[in-house]
Amino acid sequence: MKASTRTEGDVVVISLSGKLMGGPDAESVRQLIRESLEAGKKEMIIDIGDVSWVNSTGLGILIASHVTVSNAGGTLKLSRVSKRISQIFMVTKLHTVFETHESIEEALQSFTG
Repeated sequence: MKASTRTEGDVVVISLSGKLMGGPDAESVRQLIRESLEAGKKEMIIDIGDVSWVNSTGLGILIASHVTVSNAGGTLKLSRVSKRISQIFMVTKLHTVFETHESIEEALQSFTG
């Protein structure tokens, strides 16, 4: 998995690509979120449009990210969720946890109202 960040105004966009599984993937996502929170950025989008596969550990990474940001008083949203991953969210009821958006632009607009 590859991860990168960029800032759009007050919102940090974390873009993930490849397979979201355990191991070093978890630490790289945790580190990006930690750095963003330490920089005072509490509004985040994780763009998973280029994630080809997510396993149960990968779901755990997303859940842990959501909890970390929420506990810091922030908001985490997901963008570009594929149909396959969306189905996994439905089966696991995670669609009730994550706010998802069709595009990064739509997710960014959702922060401004």
